[in-house]
Amino acid sequence: MKRIRGLVAALTAAALALAGCSTAGDDTDDSERLFGYQVPSGLRTTNAGTLKGSTDLAQTLSGRLYPGVYVPGPSGQMIPNTDLVSTQVLPGDQRKVIYTLSDAAVFSDGTPVTCADYLLTFTAGQYPSMFGANMPLFGDTEALSCTPGSKEFTLTFKEDRGARWRGLFEPGTVLPAHAVAKKLGKSVDELVDDMLSDDFTRLKPVGEVWRNGFDLGAFDPELQVSFGPFKIESVGDQGQVRLVANEHYYGDAPQTPEMVVWPGSANAAELAASGALRIGDLRDLQPDWHDRDAEGNRLQVEPVVGELTEMLSLPQVGFWADAEHRKALSRCVNPRAVAQASSEIAGIDVPVAPLHTVQHADPLARHMEDVAAPHLDVNIEQASSIRGATLRVGYSYPDERWAAMVGSMKRSCEPAGIDIIDVTGDGKTLADLPRAEYDEWRNEIRTEGEADAILRVVDPKREFPAANNRAQELSALRAQEEFLWKELPSIPLAAQPRTFAIDESVRNVVPYTGLSSIGWNMDRWSLATGN
Repeated sequence: MKRIRGLVAALTAAALALAGCSTAGDDTDDSERLFGYQVPSGLRTTNAGTLKGSTDLAQTLSGRLYPGVYVPGPSGQMIPNTDLVSTQVLPGDQRKVIYTLSDAAVFSDGTPVTCADYLLTFTAGQYPSMFGANMPLFGDTEALSCTPGSKEFTLTFKEDRGARWRGLFEPGTVLPAHAVAKKLGKSVDELVDDMLSDDFTRLKPVGEVWRNGFDLGAFDPELQVSFGPFKIESVGDQGQVRLVANEHYYGDAPQTPEMVVWPGSANAAELAASGALRIGDLRDLQPDWHDRDAEGNRLQVEPVVGELTEMLSLPQVGFWADAEHRKALSRCVNPRAVAQASSEIAGIDVPVAPLHTVQHADPLARHMEDVAAPHLDVNIEQASSIRGATLRVGYSYPDERWAAMVGSMKRSCEPAGIDIIDVTGDGKTLADLPRAEYDEWRNEIRTEGEADAILRVVDPKREFPAANNRAQELSALRAQEEFLWKELPSIPLAAQPRTFAIDESVRNVVPYTGLSSIGWNMDRWSLATGN
């Protein structure tokens, strides 16, 4: 990560570490005395690879607990995490990547980081229904070799696949295999044998711990050990997560040794008034508690158009798994009107983002717009082929802007006889969609789900296995985009707007609108002396 440090140093001035530690007392009061970072999600899990965690963008917290092989930079570039791992690509029709982990890389309990941790992520990606995983790029992979205890492993891809391999083992998805093994009463060797077995009776218990064990509502400190600059000290009664420096971290220690990550459900106005809110990725894009023109503003609060895409994701089983039904739905959903509805609430012009495979601001997007263009105009006659259908839509937390986007879809689809209902309630994730799972005997078990579609935030580079975003591969990207518009696993709608609150006294803050958000380098944040 030396390149990351150099980048931050070039962008921001060197700063002093935050002085002082937490004081004794009530957990909530103590939390409000510490450096606070608020994220929009409910902080339900630290596992960003699960259906729940990927919907919530859990990596806004866990990206600095479980660092990725590649770390997102402030301009969306992929920076190799060379302090953790080195990679070597072996060319050929069947791509292979050799990963070599640093000898210094250990977890916060002192256990070495080994290939077993990456095999656990790979196994979840290979058995997504059993593990409740959403890491689509693993669809390109075929095998991962792992000798228990080894610092080296090789990932093999399917023939002519794996162009986006740098997006694998991303922040928040590589978890402690030794802690999972202990939870199951096994050794790491036994866990590795289970993961390589293709035996559902052996894999199912592993999947249960991987899926549910990292939930923060039942925080398990023995399971949730980290190998990033921070570790979790505790979870408070408002869902806030207290982070402290990981003394076993192999890189530079965090410049602020203790901070609190607040869920979006916490009262941002109160946090700001008390001084606890230092950095925020706000749910409310135009907070009424902030007067932009007031003198002496401590916080800078500005909405921006982010790089991610908001899509309507559809299930893989049931009525809405049929490509023809999805296509009919897409003919009454009006992305232009949806983007306008988002813009009105966000207070900033949000553009349509009609592509699956590339981000809306990618230079290649303008060379692919013609692929999506025929699908953007409403055609009520074609949509009417599924007249009488109902689509239940949810999103990860109650939100006025998302509600307006669903309302726009409801209005445009009513003439086709398609009823769109907002069923968000307290929040819905991909885990609430109808899905097929398998028991120990490989029998399929279908779950009806509480929603038929999830409106969520997606990075096209992580969501869809495809060619590299390079001009030389434009023809392949166009073909893949055409295929995705036929299959429609998701309907791309509009760019995601973001509003960051930044305390002017905090150094080394580099805004970033990707999956890890502004907290991508939060271990470098520090508060100027006297603040």
